[in-house]
Amino acid sequence: MKNPDTLQPRAKALHLHGLLAHWSEAAAAGWPEVLIGWEEDERARRSLERRLQGAHIGRFKPLCDFDWNWPTAIDRGTFEALMSLDFLKDATNAVLVGPNGVGKSTLARNLAHEAVIHGHTVLFTTAGQLLGELASLDSDAALRRRLRHYVAPALLLIDEVGYLSYSNRHADLMFELISRRYEQKSTVVTTNRAFADWREIFPNAACVVSMVDRLMHNAEVVSIEGDSYRAKEARERAERKVKQRRGGKS
Repeated sequence: MKNPDTLQPRAKALHLHGLLAHWSEAAAAGWPEVLIGWEEDERARRSLERRLQGAHIGRFKPLCDFDWNWPTAIDRGTFEALMSLDFLKDATNAVLVGPNGVGKSTLARNLAHEAVIHGHTVLFTTAGQLLGELASLDSDAALRRRLRHYVAPALLLIDEVGYLSYSNRHADLMFELISRRYEQKSTVVTTNRAFADWREIFPNAACVVSMVDRLMHNAEVVSIEGDSYRAKEARERAERKVKQRRGGKS
């Protein structure tokens, strides 16, 4: 058995009061190390399970299956540096920008999953879901509570900024969220629009420049160029079905 001086603090941290009350008998039988190890492993497993469920990452293609050769241009090195999660230590942000279907969401979900595995609190959402929910709240108290929910995670990932346009109220809410997290927590955004075009996402909103400024300050940017991988897969599926139908004819 390991040194009891190291095992007892672990048992106290786990609140294993029954074991501590009978420490001498348990130590004589050689139980503490095994029991504490089981408890720590089970708690770590349950913690990971809770954090994965709470992150709302959804289904995604693992990074090992990502076709890095499909985009015509992508800064793979910058993204792999993000996967080290060092940017979380400095509470800096990251932006994945590129046209539809080039893998921005897949990369963001892999980043979210990696952060959860390494013990960070994470929340993945779409811009439409986030802003729609916040804008629907009809009391200041409810809005403050929900903003705290989105401010709390060490890593917040906002997917699909630019696919819809939003009102000034939506813009104000996004600005408030980005400002509350600014230099405190890391935010990752995926977008199909260059920042110069964000006024089209939030037309007439006075806060767009300030929002972009806070989001981009010291941020890592991964630019992706190329055709839609989803469209490629859809074409390949259609071609396979045509071949199967032709092969099935007598």
